[in-house]
Amino acid sequence: MDTMLHPAVARVNGVPLHAAGEMLDDDSLRQRACTELLRQAAIQAGLLAADDAASVDGSTSEAASAAIEALLATQLEVPEPSDEACRRHFDAHPARWRSGDRARVRHVLFAVTPGVDVRKLRDRAEALLLEVRCHREGEADRFAPRAAELSNCPSGAQGGELGWLRREDCAPEFARELFAGTEIGVLPRLVHSRFGLHVVEVLAREAGHTPDFEAVRGAVALALRQQSFVSALRQYLQLLAGEAEVVGVALDAADTPLVQ
Repeated sequence: MDTMLHPAVARVNGVPLHAAGEMLDDDSLRQRACTELLRQAAIQAGLLAADDAASVDGSTSEAASAAIEALLATQLEVPEPSDEACRRHFDAHPARWRSGDRARVRHVLFAVTPGVDVRKLRDRAEALLLEVRCHREGEADRFAPRAAELSNCPSGAQGGELGWLRREDCAPEFARELFAGTEIGVLPRLVHSRFGLHVVEVLAREAGHTPDFEAVRGAVALALRQQSFVSALRQYLQLLAGEAEVVGVALDAADTPLVQ
C-alpha cells in the first residue's frame, strides 16, 4: 500500500476528494473516489438532495450514507445461492467452517501511523522477514530479540509472544492469513492488518472440528451472498467510473475496501 503526496487534488466530476497537499495512501484515495461516485449517482437517481455537501475528509452525511444504501439496493442484483452451490462451497473450503482452531503465535508489528513513509516501513518489514526466515536450526533465536528491538506492539517486550489465538481473537484480516494454511514457522509473506505490517511466526497449531453442512448452511449462504454483492458492486463502480471524469486516482489499480 503506497503512500504519496498527490501533486494535484484528485477529483470525481470536479468534486475534490482531499485537501490540497494532503498525504493519502492510494487505497484510501480509491475508497474516497468510489464513495463519491456512489454519492453522485444517488443524487442523479433522486435519492439524495442535490445540495448535499461533498466532503474532503472522506466522511459522508447521514443522508448520503442512507441514499447510497438505497441506491445499491435498487442497482445491484444479488441472487440467493442454491443449496447445491452452498454445499459445493462448503466442500471446497472445509477449513473455513472449522471452529476451535488455535495457533500459538509471535509477531513483530510495524505500525502504520499518520505521516509514516509506508514504502520505507514495508522495506524494513520485508528485510526482517527475510532475516528470520533464513534462520537455521541450531542458530540462536533471532525472532525474540528483533521483536524486542523493532516491534510497535507491547508484546515486543515478551519477544513478540501473543500466546494461543483463535480466529475470534484476531482482527478478521489477520485471522484470514493466520488460519489460511497449516504451516508451522515464519509465514512466507507479510501480514497486512488495520494496525500495520506484521512478521508472524506460528510456533504450534491445534486443529478444531468441522461441523456438518446443515449446521452452517445459513453461514455458507451468507458468505456466498456477500461474494455476489462484492462482484456486483465492483461491476457497478466500474460502470460509474467509465461514465465519470475521474482525475488523479487509478480506480482499476486494486480493490478498494468498499469491495473487499
